[in-house]
Amino acid sequence: MPVIALLAAVLVVTAEQLVQWKYGTLGIVGLTLLTVGVKARNATCSSLGAAVLALMLTGPVL
Repeated sequence: MPVIALLAAVLVVTAEQLVQWKYGTLGIVGLTLLTVGVKARNATCSSLGAAVLALMLTGPVL
């Protein structure tokens, strides 16, 4: 069981670093809002986080 928890923690930290490296601070804010919203079962918070991440992924439309 501790091995699974350790692997999950490593995966989460890696994902956060990847998002921050690629999308900057706003990407981390979106990921944090999405995570907190899902864990707290708050639809507004998770929707806001998902919207921020979606806007970051799509980029500007020219």
